[in-house]
Amino acid sequence: MTKEVESVLAAHTARRSSIVGPVLIGVLGATRGWPGALAAVIGIAIVAGHYLLFGAMLSAAARVSLGFYQAAALFGFFLRLGLVALTMFAVTWIFDVDRLALGVAVVAAYVVLLAWETVAVARGAERELEWAS
Repeated sequence: MTKEVESVLAAHTARRSSIVGPVLIGVLGATRGWPGALAAVIGIAIVAGHYLLFGAMLSAAARVSLGFYQAAALFGFFLRLGLVALTMFAVTWIFDVDRLALGVAVVAAYVVLLAWETVAVARGAERELEWAS
């Protein structure tokens, strides 16, 4: 049985957060202190969770039908971004977190991880994906 492409891509992206994360933690820790570093850790966790949720959701939708998959991709994007924003608001409401650092960490991690995965797939680096080779 082959793995679902969406879940594999999400796992790769979440795994790459272990490389992007320390860089963001270091930069935000150096510029904003310990509160910035803590906010970066939380931001990286939010983004990695977002990508894993995205992969699971699209994999499940693909098993239903192509139309459901397309709807999940389109409407799920807005739903997930709303969930990220809601999670960020909840974290800042419950904990005293550096909001600027949290926002920078989430946006930077999201964009860098997305770009990295896009380039990796375009270059054929994802060998375990049957359509990428």
